[in-house]
Amino acid sequence: MRVLMIYPLFPKSLWSFEKVLELVDRKVLLPPLGLVTVAAILPQTWEYKLVDRNVRAVTEAEWAWAEVVIMSAMIVQKEDLVAQIQEAKRRGKLVAVGGPFPTSVPEVSLEAGADFMILDEGEITLPMFVEAIERGDRSGMFRSDGVKPDVTTTPVPRFDLLELDQYDSMSIQFSRGCPFQCEFCDIIVLYGRKPRTKTPEQLLAELDCLYNLGWRRSIFMVDDNFIGNKRNVKLLLRELKEWQKSHQYPFSITTEASIDLADDQELMDLMMECHFTAVFLGIETPDESSLAMTKKFQNTRSSLADAVERITRTGLRVMAGFIIGFDGEKSGAGDRIVRFAEQAAIPTTTFGMLQALPNTALWDRLEREGRLLAKDANLNQTTLMNFKPTRPIEEIAREYVDAFCAVYDPEKYLDRTYRHFLMLGAPRIQAPSQFPSLIDLKALAIVIWRQGFKRSTRWKFWHHLFSIIKNNPGQWDHYLTVCAHNEHFLDYREVVRAEIEAQLQKLLQALPEKPESPETKVEALVSQ
Repeated sequence: MRVLMIYPLFPKSLWSFEKVLELVDRKVLLPPLGLVTVAAILPQTWEYKLVDRNVRAVTEAEWAWAEVVIMSAMIVQKEDLVAQIQEAKRRGKLVAVGGPFPTSVPEVSLEAGADFMILDEGEITLPMFVEAIERGDRSGMFRSDGVKPDVTTTPVPRFDLLELDQYDSMSIQFSRGCPFQCEFCDIIVLYGRKPRTKTPEQLLAELDCLYNLGWRRSIFMVDDNFIGNKRNVKLLLRELKEWQKSHQYPFSITTEASIDLADDQELMDLMMECHFTAVFLGIETPDESSLAMTKKFQNTRSSLADAVERITRTGLRVMAGFIIGFDGEKSGAGDRIVRFAEQAAIPTTTFGMLQALPNTALWDRLEREGRLLAKDANLNQTTLMNFKPTRPIEEIAREYVDAFCAVYDPEKYLDRTYRHFLMLGAPRIQAPSQFPSLIDLKALAIVIWRQGFKRSTRWKFWHHLFSIIKNNPGQWDHYLTVCAHNEHFLDYREVVRAEIEAQLQKLLQALPEKPESPETKVEALVSQ
């Protein structure tokens, strides 16, 4: 069986980092880990080719070669997923789809013409698909009926199918599921609230594979909450520490975790000893009433700012996610988020308007209340909310745009990054130094020219850089990398402003001219 695997396009987003990737001559931040895992679970007697459309287009020869086309997608890839299903069907190919978006909203892929729906987790549903294909079936939908697979049986992903040079970082996964109950999160819907982990031996085998393929750059541990099962994580980290040491620390590692990481110094120390360098935290909002409303109780147990500081001083650079638009939220939420990011000195933040994701507790509640406005969601930062909020959508949107632009103001970003790196603990690991490539040197020169000479913040850039070299010399190169990230954010904040303003204008023009009560105005705005 000849299988062509296609990963659809992502729209431009906060995490696409085009401007930064251009500097280092790479196309994409992360690879499609789901598809290379699927390729490992399917029969190894089959033949596989993988095309990530974020790297390049599918060639005519690849279309002609394929007997079956398999695609996986997240919500933001919906448009290109539909387009590629239709393109494959136009060419007479059997099409199978799976992944988070088809699992949540299967009707979209079915309406586009997909033949096979491989839903839920592939360790259970992919063997069903294989049996159907071998029987000669031409269509089918396969579900796990709520059963969660034992991920200790998951094979090493087929990283060899990737065009490795096109990616800035590699992805691996240790666990699935999260023990918390955040109302807006679909992770607990897709993967459950009991974190299931691989064995340390499995994960080290994946690192061996990447190492043997010649990979020497960063690794992103894609677990939605890496520390969901702290006992098993510590067992892994003790093994990983020795693996990294014996291989002379070829990989720096980043991941995502809940804020209670700050309460476990042993865990943070182990992460540092394994050459973890950064962690993404879902902070969402500094407003405790909103956190309680959305059942993110783990963020209300202690001071968020103190937790961020403890993690940072240990040596883990903090990235954070923020959301505006929670029910019962008071005016000024955008300003409060900006003030918190400044207070906690968090350089990089994701910031978006709340979206109700299909099948989440938030989705179900809003559906009961008659407040949903769409059949699915869009997690991009340029999209208005898909439900009726409890305060005017215009107010929320304008706060969002103002806050997004403020948090990535060049001067504020430089100052925040500087304060973060002064606080940041020194690295515990000294990886063997490597002479920078010509591409890296070119990227460095461009960043220094733009930020150190061209912009009005140039004096601040040089002051901060020399101060970091003096006060935290082990982090100066890491500091410059984070400074470079604002090349993307500066450009993207204008995209956010233009897109949200255009959507708002469309809504405002659709309002009736006669005077109406504030409640009617809100209803008219959000229902368009």
